[in-house]
Amino acid sequence: MKIIVPINLIPDLVEELTIDESGKALDLAWARLIINEFDDHAIEQAILLKEAFGGEVTVLGFDVEGVDDVLFTAAAKGADKLIKLTGDSVENLNSHASARIYADIFKEIQPDLVLVGVQAHNDLDGQVGPLIAEYLGYPYVGYIAGVKSEDGKAIARKEYPGGLVAEMEVTLPAVLGIQASEKPPRYVAFSKVRQAMQTAAIDEQGVEAADLSGGPEVDRMFLPEVAERATMIEGSVEEVSTKLLEIFKEQGVV
Repeated sequence: MKIIVPINLIPDLVEELTIDESGKALDLAWARLIINEFDDHAIEQAILLKEAFGGEVTVLGFDVEGVDDVLFTAAAKGADKLIKLTGDSVENLNSHASARIYADIFKEIQPDLVLVGVQAHNDLDGQVGPLIAEYLGYPYVGYIAGVKSEDGKAIARKEYPGGLVAEMEVTLPAVLGIQASEKPPRYVAFSKVRQAMQTAAIDEQGVEAADLSGGPEVDRMFLPEVAERATMIEGSVEEVSTKLLEIFKEQGVV
């Protein structure tokens, strides 16, 4: 079974983010990029499937700062092939452009299963997974928390509020949006990553001009306003309860 995992590197929200001079995008010149959390779970789920049912795992990503380290880390975890997509248009892509590029590559690779992180916190125009499925004509199931393989089909596990769990049978080839892998993404010692750098190879594939159509056009970005809008209520339980009730009445809640 051929499993492919497209990954996305996103700004680390722990870092302070700034807006560039145009006012329409983040200034990524000094921003630290990390792998999208859900994509990390997608890699782990792919490797778990390989270990349990056999197959080949390919991980690919666009040529941005730090992608080599992420790809070699995937190899240290158990990925078989690494692909880096290069070109002048691989930065600041929207979801539609990324999905079109992935779909063109996947048509050549012919994967049985595409596992992609269900979303990223910088997605402005939809999730990449459903878009890839649309361009490929594959079925899609999102927010998956576990996958099994059985007789040419994928058994996708979805979790719902209230402790409800559903299993959906999907005929392959298919695209699955991973919310969580069956096990947390495994830790890999840096020594193993260094070893992967010596033994694994990253296959570079050029990307022509990206088609950005379908995505939103940002007119202006703003930083959150700094303001004091919280009211701290002090006093005994009775005093706090009375004050809360007064506020609820003022707001028309009760």
